[in-house]
Amino acid sequence: MGVQTWTFIIVGLTFLLYIGVAIWARAGSTKEFYVAGGGVSPLANGMATAADWMSAASYLSMAGLISFMGYSGSQYLMGWTGGYVLLALLLAPYLRKFGKFTVPDFIGERYYSKQARMVALICAIFVSFTYVVGQMKGVGVAFARFLEVPFTTGILIGIGIVFFYAVLGGMKGITYTQVAQYCVLIFAFTVPAVFISLQMVGNPIPQLGFGGTMSDGTYLLDKLNMLSTDLGFAEYTSAGMNDRINVFFITASLMLGTAGLPHVIVRFFTVPRVRDARISAGYALFFIAILYTTAPAIASFARVNLIETVSNKSYESMPEWFTKWEQAELITFTDKNSDGIIQYVANKDKNELIIDRDIMVLANPEIANLPAWVIALVVSGGLAAALSTAAGLLLVIATSISHDLLKKSIMPHISEKGELLAARIAIAVAVVGAGLAGMNPPGFVAQVVALAFGLAASSFFPAIILGIFDKRMNKEGAITGMIVGILFTTIYIWYFKPQLGGPGTPDGYWFGIKPEGIGTLGMLVNLAISLVVSRMTAPPPQYVQDMVEDIRIPRGAGAAVEH
Repeated sequence: MGVQTWTFIIVGLTFLLYIGVAIWARAGSTKEFYVAGGGVSPLANGMATAADWMSAASYLSMAGLISFMGYSGSQYLMGWTGGYVLLALLLAPYLRKFGKFTVPDFIGERYYSKQARMVALICAIFVSFTYVVGQMKGVGVAFARFLEVPFTTGILIGIGIVFFYAVLGGMKGITYTQVAQYCVLIFAFTVPAVFISLQMVGNPIPQLGFGGTMSDGTYLLDKLNMLSTDLGFAEYTSAGMNDRINVFFITASLMLGTAGLPHVIVRFFTVPRVRDARISAGYALFFIAILYTTAPAIASFARVNLIETVSNKSYESMPEWFTKWEQAELITFTDKNSDGIIQYVANKDKNELIIDRDIMVLANPEIANLPAWVIALVVSGGLAAALSTAAGLLLVIATSISHDLLKKSIMPHISEKGELLAARIAIAVAVVGAGLAGMNPPGFVAQVVALAFGLAASSFFPAIILGIFDKRMNKEGAITGMIVGILFTTIYIWYFKPQLGGPGTPDGYWFGIKPEGIGTLGMLVNLAISLVVSRMTAPPPQYVQDMVEDIRIPRGAGAAVEH
């Protein structure tokens, strides 16, 4: 059977699995819709958190960026891994003890203000929508190539699938669907890596094969350095000394943004006790590490195979996968000197090949001539990663609108049935909007996601961290900091991202900081303004200070305290 047949079979079976789980675990109450009834086991929650966390950016785009950026791409690896550790150890147990459904709920109660809740709600929707746009782009890439449909059609298919199980099941359905999706995505990510590691260096463990010796006696990374420099690119293992500032700022933005991501934080409310939240965080870290330690190996394998397959080779001799990705408009060959030979070089004036970095993980098993079923398996994993995160993000948007906006502000007497209906309508609108935006995203999947992390870092992180550890922090400081932080970051991203219509150019970057890293500076601006304003205005009420003191001393085995 061919790749397309296998794709239909494996992707079809996994989609049936997700839909079946969603029907089985459909939500019947607002608590089940928002936090799965608070009864998920730590192991299941750990797997669901890992699937929620490992989006299309982690699965599809991160290895692709590392493949092209080399050592410099490690900023994405370090930022997302370190960010989860920061979230799990520093914030999750305290937020779980507080016992609220959403981040706007926490901020509204902690800062004793409807205005603070509304600002947080707007930030949550903005961050989540930006993030989900990246996921829809990943879905479109996978479907465009392997179902051989146009990119926009691929996104429309993804909209339909997410719409079904997110609208039906809420957090309960999404949680158990994500457990299934984690199993699919991690199996799909590691199996081809094992095959290719054996093929290239004779070692079945990709993490070790990454530093192994090839059949000609050269180390894999030495071979990659040689291939890269021969084409005019920087050494693959070069640390990029001239761009240290962006390595720091992008890594920090991803770490701090992680700690402020609403869709990950809410996962810690789905377990029965604070102790379970800590345990599930540990499980999730282990499950995440499997993929994150495999990604650099996949990036290196893919880069070597790609260069040896296409560089200085006849266009007519290109294998079928090359033509298929061309038809999907994700590889572009322009024969500038009309000699029929592919000139793939660093010099932009001479380079004839443009490759969308988001295809590398999906194309890797094809380039390595692996069996068709392995190629189809990788596709199913990419879709699982994109759809699992998209569902979690859409739930944040829905709960922000139905719970924080309607229930807590506009319509306090709305019935539970009405609140559920409002949440489902909000998901429906959000998934369609995100899909349409995903048809023309402002960058590669990982770059779009990095922008979302920057927005989260500059808006939520200071408000959450100060809300937990600073009793003197008041509503005036939090509100001012969040508004200034997210506005500063948004304006900078818009100005320096031509895809968004901004007039700026890279020559004008402040201190050389790229838009993907500006969230760190936005966070520092937010933090400074929050502290200054809070010290210049009245302290919070005594009951709030007592509540903060209680949050800071979590009782590991105790149930969450409702305030």
